[in-house]
Amino acid sequence: MMLTEKLEQLKALFAEMEQALIAYSGGVDSTLVAKIAYDVLGDRALAVTAVSPSLLPEELADATAQAATIGIAHKIVHTHEMENPNYTSNPVNRCYFCKSELHDTLKPLALELGYPYVVDGVNADDLHDYRPGIQAAKERGARSPLAEIGVTKAEVRQLSQQLGLPWWEKPAQPCLSSRFPYGEEITIAKLQRVGRAEIYLRNLGWDNLRVRSEGDTARIELPPEKIADFVLKTDLPTLVSTFQNLGFIYVTLDLEGYRSGKLNQVLQHIAAP
Repeated sequence: MMLTEKLEQLKALFAEMEQALIAYSGGVDSTLVAKIAYDVLGDRALAVTAVSPSLLPEELADATAQAATIGIAHKIVHTHEMENPNYTSNPVNRCYFCKSELHDTLKPLALELGYPYVVDGVNADDLHDYRPGIQAAKERGARSPLAEIGVTKAEVRQLSQQLGLPWWEKPAQPCLSSRFPYGEEITIAKLQRVGRAEIYLRNLGWDNLRVRSEGDTARIELPPEKIADFVLKTDLPTLVSTFQNLGFIYVTLDLEGYRSGKLNQVLQHIAAP
């Protein structure tokens, strides 16, 4: 199916909904959904961002600015997944409990405000990865227009560019809890430590990155083609000192490089006999 056809189908889907509340993180997927929903529904579309310790303040600022650029009404709510030991113990299905909390917050809000649908930014590629949060959203009646129409991540960026959204190349930024290996307890202090470390690196000009945290060790992941430049251009002693001031003891660089969902590779070993 041509991309123009998929865009028309997305518009038709929202026209049928008549009103929609968008679970809006400010990432490229949910922002595209918000843009199309607003273009079709106008003030009958509402973008809602959930704020918790696992969301970087900079990401909230981006989400707010992007919503204003689109013109869509934007509301902020607070979620409390950090109060759930099923989440903070960081099991392999942690995302299930996160999305359960999110949609248990959004669904009553939607009903209260008169929105019959809660929609999210899940795309067609997400359906082929390990995403337990998708099940939680489905159980609560959420819809995923991008996945329903078969829009892939690459097509999300293409459509965003075609629609003139300046952030179409924005790197993926999943919640900070994804920086920890399964089984390691998540705390607010650890989330803040990782968040500050990533902000420090972004301020140095490295946008597409992760700081994985395991115990007292920080492992920096960058795209493989950027690793040599990083080593040559970064003041490594200052970086190490900064990370240690944040609470890390050891600072390492992942020589394999950044790959989305890398922590899920451990699941293959867990599942192996």
